[in-house]
Amino acid sequence: MKVCHFITRMIVGGAQENTFLSARGLVEAGHECVLLSGPSEGREGQLLSRMKNPGFKVVECPLFVREIAPLTDLKAIRWLTDYFRKEKFDVVHTHSSKAGIIGRIAGRMAGVPVVVHTIHGLAFGPYESRMKNLIYISAERYAARKCDRIYSVAQAMIDQCLEQKIGTPDLFKVVYSGMELDRFLQAENSLSLREKLGIPTQAKVVGAVARLFPRKGYEDFFPVAAKVAAKLPETRFLIMGDGPSRAEYEKLCDELKIRDKVIFAGLISPDQIADYIALTDTVAHFSLKEGLPRVAVQALAEAKPVVAYPLDGTPEVVLHDQSGYLVQPGDREAAADALIRILSDETTQKRLGTAGREIVRDKFPWQKMSQALIEDYERLLTAK
Repeated sequence: MKVCHFITRMIVGGAQENTFLSARGLVEAGHECVLLSGPSEGREGQLLSRMKNPGFKVVECPLFVREIAPLTDLKAIRWLTDYFRKEKFDVVHTHSSKAGIIGRIAGRMAGVPVVVHTIHGLAFGPYESRMKNLIYISAERYAARKCDRIYSVAQAMIDQCLEQKIGTPDLFKVVYSGMELDRFLQAENSLSLREKLGIPTQAKVVGAVARLFPRKGYEDFFPVAAKVAAKLPETRFLIMGDGPSRAEYEKLCDELKIRDKVIFAGLISPDQIADYIALTDTVAHFSLKEGLPRVAVQALAEAKPVVAYPLDGTPEVVLHDQSGYLVQPGDREAAADALIRILSDETTQKRLGTAGREIVRDKFPWQKMSQALIEDYERLLTAK
């Protein structure tokens, strides 16, 4: 097969890593693959410069932008249509909301035999504006009629789409977002890395892995950290990520009088994140918008319990009182209590972490994701 994977940006992020591994799986299975994206600039860093390309072609076009830009988007659809016709792909696979909309339209206009899309996270939802929800729900309804399959990294987002009359049940299929689990399963606590980051040897550590940006949960994380520190003053809080709100969050830590307990590690390379998670005792993830949080999978692969909000696909990996604790969005007292429970009781920490590791070991190897996609492409092509 000749397959094109299309995503708006190849920054360091979960959707982008999923796309990269999907392309890698095709090449390793003997198929031809092109990865198509727009400019990948920003503080998040470029994923492709940090990952070894196993042999797929990469094409970048400046017309692909994340924001809604009607004139540019129309030009992008025209460019894509011409490109798809010229390359004669068997399958076009789009990722993320914006690329998914323009890519599916162009794929159908170009006559590509099979056009599919993956939902990594929905652009609409209860925390978005009414106008944005109206635009994206309408666009997703239209784009759903232009493809042969919609994959989702969690069942929760399929349910949300069907509630909004996007697509029909037979159009959807859950394919959990595969990851390179081995380095997380094998990661060990590094005393030299702890020393480099200034974390005392005996200190308990709460980790957070997310872009420093609104709605990624830090508005709740830092006040929760202050509550935990009040009860367990030796605790440290390791922030793995960077973003435009860093200065604002550093100021918030000063106001909460926990700045000396918070380590801003900055942007961590994908091949190093496992070593940083290994320093933690538990991970907190309070994002208000997340398809299926990769950090939860990665932390559990290292047997680190997770405290999170039960939004989108999170409850499909963080099982309450089995692999971590789920608390209601904004309930800082409950979140702090859950973290304190884990940090104070090694038996609980070990029970939750061990169960979590078994859950993700089975569901999330990237090879399993890749094989499921390839088999479905072949079924869809055969049917055509």
